[in-house]
Amino acid sequence: MSVPLSEALKFWAKLGFISFGGPAGQIAVLHQELVEKRRWISERRFLHALNYCMLLPGPEAQQLVTYIGWLMHRSWGGILAGTLFVLPSLLILIALSWIYLTFGQVPWIAAIFFGIKPAVVAIILHAAVRIGKRTLHNQVLKWIALVSFLAIFILNLAFPIIVLIAAAIGYWGGKRYPEYFQQTGSHGNSKADHYGSAIIDDNTPTPLHAQFNLQKTIKHSAIAFSFWLLPTAGLIVIFGWKTLYPQIAWFFTKAALLTFGGAYAVLPYVYQGAVDHFHWLSANQMIDGLALGETTPGPLIMVVAFVGYLAGHIQHLIGNSNPFWFGVLGACVATWFTFLPSFFFILVGGPLIESTHGKLGFTAPLTAITAAVVGVIANLGLFFAYHVFLPSGLGASISWISIVICVLAGLALFKYQKGVITVLGGSAFAGLLAYLAAVLMG
Repeated sequence: MSVPLSEALKFWAKLGFISFGGPAGQIAVLHQELVEKRRWISERRFLHALNYCMLLPGPEAQQLVTYIGWLMHRSWGGILAGTLFVLPSLLILIALSWIYLTFGQVPWIAAIFFGIKPAVVAIILHAAVRIGKRTLHNQVLKWIALVSFLAIFILNLAFPIIVLIAAAIGYWGGKRYPEYFQQTGSHGNSKADHYGSAIIDDNTPTPLHAQFNLQKTIKHSAIAFSFWLLPTAGLIVIFGWKTLYPQIAWFFTKAALLTFGGAYAVLPYVYQGAVDHFHWLSANQMIDGLALGETTPGPLIMVVAFVGYLAGHIQHLIGNSNPFWFGVLGACVATWFTFLPSFFFILVGGPLIESTHGKLGFTAPLTAITAAVVGVIANLGLFFAYHVFLPSGLGASISWISIVICVLAGLALFKYQKGVITVLGGSAFAGLLAYLAAVLMG
């Protein structure tokens, strides 16, 4: 039994439009849809792929989608799944970026953003709880999660350092105390058993295309490099090396390769380069772009499309009747070079990871990393909560309306098990109501 490619593509396309809530929310949606409902992949195989994607630089949710698509339907399945996950948010952000520059700050749009931000806080915390429930099987893993949370919350320790420490603990613990680092925990039956058998189950043999082959690895590496080299060379020939678009290509290539920990680790690097070094946009514009990225579907790192669009549009405002297409080119260049390495890591590295399936020497460090990531996601939720509930910082007034919206969103998620789209829609409506009430009272 297998899933037809056409059915899979319909789901990946739908996912691109409903994947709100940043990487934590997206991974939770993926787990709910693929592991719990559709049973396309088992809990253990899902976590095995997730652990690998957590190690990589770049957006882990998009990489996980690409990995599962590749595992099910070969290279084209992975490419199409990963592309469909990104494409809707690229098109939406191009449209929103144009509206943002053309019409400025519209009050009712700001009100929608105001309502959605507290819901994002609730979605991230809900995802941390969901992932924690299925991965923190024993006290050792719970301690790793807690210490990771304290390390980043109090010591501001960099995410890659936390990953390395967790991996080292897992490697040592897997040899000394293997019962604590089994991916299904020490309680006999996996939670996956409650969901029934999956199409790609724990014991399903690795498909032929996913088995490691050195010749195929070299071939795929060469193809991936050509997809980087040819567009870069084309931009240099057309515009010149020291112009905007080759700079965007090189900058976002470095961002994709040098920053670990997903979108939230990439954002400070992008901010520093785009605002402080290249002056493509202002600090306030970057913050507005982040808000747009948080409230649109797809990976949060799609804020790079906003950065690329503004860079192209603003630089070509003078002397051009329609700078829109220069902005579109900037957005597409930024997106292409940000996500190209992600496809390379999955399509080339996937066979190596599949060969380690079920081997404790490899899975124990990744189990520890997953536990650490739960703590990091929890910290992220609190970080967002601070900025949403105290928009002007400590000592300033508290946004009680934001707290109420967050609590209601949390109730909808935790108690009533409402979907992400429903929660975001209700929160946006609450933001609009708050704006209308302020207008009527003022």
